[in-house]
Amino acid sequence: MFKDVIVRSSGRYFPERVFTNKEYEAILDTSDEWIVERTGIKERRLAAPGETVSDMALKASLQCLERAGLEPDDVELIIVGTVTPDTIFPATANWLQGKLGNTRAWSFDLNAGCSGYVYSLNTAYNMLRNGQHRYALVVGAEKMTALSDMTNRDHCVLFGDGAACLLLEAVDPAENPQGWGIKDFYLQSDGSLGNILMQTAGGSSHPSTYRTVRNHQHFVEMQGQPVFKNAVRRMYQAVIQVLEQVNVPPEEIDWFVGHQANARIISATQRRLGVPEEKVYMNVQRYGNTTAATIPCCLDELATEGKLVAGHKVVLFTFGTGFTWGSTYLVWGETK
Repeated sequence: MFKDVIVRSSGRYFPERVFTNKEYEAILDTSDEWIVERTGIKERRLAAPGETVSDMALKASLQCLERAGLEPDDVELIIVGTVTPDTIFPATANWLQGKLGNTRAWSFDLNAGCSGYVYSLNTAYNMLRNGQHRYALVVGAEKMTALSDMTNRDHCVLFGDGAACLLLEAVDPAENPQGWGIKDFYLQSDGSLGNILMQTAGGSSHPSTYRTVRNHQHFVEMQGQPVFKNAVRRMYQAVIQVLEQVNVPPEEIDWFVGHQANARIISATQRRLGVPEEKVYMNVQRYGNTTAATIPCCLDELATEGKLVAGHKVVLFTFGTGFTWGSTYLVWGETK
């Protein structure tokens, strides 16, 4: 018999260093007004010198486990969604497992860009639903400033660093009469559009050389307009599709939690969906785009601030490099 998969707890971590738009004015031909108008971002966090993605993931994970009243060795599966791993190999999830002192779990990274968290949730959900495991730690963690060209005003102002996570638990349906938990997903990708948002060098097709470094090919490369148009269209599609799958109308949703790439993208998606602005959560103004970390960060903020409570119906939606996009429908709450 299939298990129900609930969210047991959440956690997040952001570096102390706040980098404001005013600081960009000192190094780039830009202004706070220009950045806010085009992105909605006012500030972002920068990892400390030597602070790694696994370091940030560790702090978010320990908070998450403490809230659940569990020890690291209770976790049987660790997935880290990231495009900025500590090392190409081993996976950042392996480094995280070691820092947690966990000797029980199997761990791996998942690379789907900004869609990495929804993809990771789906992967963990299916491994728990079939009874293979009880607890899974699903982390989104990024050090996006490591891939930001600080001479490019169009791109570097978008990104920030941070980590957030959810602890998922498989429970018997009889123990969950309220029907809480993750219910369904819609996931898609289109690899023919991969060159619109990418990191050119560093992989096996373009190994690192002094030329690739000199030519800034290890930074984010993005065609803004195609990304914007595809993001709005695909995220709208993802929300509508998952709601059709679960037969829930948009007006019954308490929170729409989208990937925090750009305030204009989120607002355009909200208007196209025709849902109230106050139901669409946004914190991109404080953290910028932390790629796979944005959605779990939003959920943790909503939960810890008491805005997300048991029984709330939630849709997660995202779009990212690949192109990848998708959505998740869940009912918030945990069994006791």
